[in-house]
Amino acid sequence: MASLTMAPLLGKAAQNPYKELTAKSWKNLFSGKDEIRVAAIGMGIIAHYNVRTALQVPGVKFVAAADAYDSRLVRTKELYGNDIFTTRDYREILNRSDVDVVLINTPDHWHAKMAVDALDAGKHVFCEKPMVQKLDEGNPVIEAHRRSNKVLQVGSQFGSDMIFHKAAEMYKSGAIGTLNQIVATYNRNSSLGAWQYSIPDFATPENVDWDGFLGHAPQRPWDAQRFFQWRNYDDYGTGVPGDLFVHLFSGIHTVLNSYGPTMVSGFGGLRSWLDGRDAEDGVYGQYHYPETENHPEFTCVLQSNLADGGGSGTQFLFIGDEGSIEVNPGSSLKLNRIPRRDPSIDNLVRGYNSVFTFSEADQQKFEEQLRARQEETVEHSPEMNQTEEFRAPGGYDSRLDHFVNFFDSIRNGAPQIQDPEFGFRAAAPSLLTNVSMREERILKWDPVGMREVS
Repeated sequence: MASLTMAPLLGKAAQNPYKELTAKSWKNLFSGKDEIRVAAIGMGIIAHYNVRTALQVPGVKFVAAADAYDSRLVRTKELYGNDIFTTRDYREILNRSDVDVVLINTPDHWHAKMAVDALDAGKHVFCEKPMVQKLDEGNPVIEAHRRSNKVLQVGSQFGSDMIFHKAAEMYKSGAIGTLNQIVATYNRNSSLGAWQYSIPDFATPENVDWDGFLGHAPQRPWDAQRFFQWRNYDDYGTGVPGDLFVHLFSGIHTVLNSYGPTMVSGFGGLRSWLDGRDAEDGVYGQYHYPETENHPEFTCVLQSNLADGGGSGTQFLFIGDEGSIEVNPGSSLKLNRIPRRDPSIDNLVRGYNSVFTFSEADQQKFEEQLRARQEETVEHSPEMNQTEEFRAPGGYDSRLDHFVNFFDSIRNGAPQIQDPEFGFRAAAPSLLTNVSMREERILKWDPVGMREVS
């Protein structure tokens, strides 16, 4: 009898080039609209990226900035004009009638208070991630947003990234079958990537508002390293999970329209950047997501290594029983479909299976029974294996899309992308990862009610 045969397993990647996604047309959204006047609280690294990006949106004007370091206020005027109002005290920004929008670009320990203060002052808010430093800060920000009738958007651009929205479209179409696992990484391997930012020896308590920087954080003498490298310290930052896992959760929740996990476990340590910091430089999290109307039950694994010599960078893998979606933020995504196939009779009898351990007579009898029940020849078409790749257009900037969505919500009432509830649901499991890692225990979280479960 003829043996079962299989056609060559060829994917479509070599036959079909990648497909370029179409950039969103947005400039007409803002034509003829009133000018929006923006102020920035905090003028560090991310503030300059945010201000420059916001100014690409028509009708946006930068009018004021606050920072604890005088040199940064001088630099603000050098870059954006002498007419920019500058101050050390962010409350002066909130009291100004010529400020419509506040960009919060401060250390994490200030995010919640400044967001609430800005909303209560009648300002729209763009708040850098994580939205909060502590779990008990989440609901007060949400409540302030509800009573304000203003827009608050959290600053993880993955929520507006066309690559993630294409992945969401694929996922909803059933392209990967039933989701069962997500693996995502955010790795770095440089001193700047590990937050060892430069410290000028001419920064002193005379030109730095150290008390203003500390705020409600524990009081301590002037420490330039803590001021310029604040992400390394628990008093002001949230470590790897708060800085990087928030992005990963934001991307995952955007694709799945998920509220988040119910169980959190974290592992890691401080192994490479031994500079006196508190924050671990390698963190690994495992998360249980329950079944909801938007996704099945699945397991999520997140990983970040600040000393990754392999250069693996940032990547997401959404894995289902019929395929997977590989996401490279802001750049590309690939759909791989290699459906599960029944083994051939030859594989069952002579392959990695228990049959070859039977006696020769039983092997022959088993094979005869199989052949009597199955067709002699089964062809597997190459079309069963599919690979599709999509890429963002050249020069694509997901941060710009994020600001476009922000100002579209303010000007036109468009649905908010990453509102405070979304932002808290991305921040909370990140913060719980730190707790789990340090207390060596699994934590439970209610992602719908947004509270820790004892």
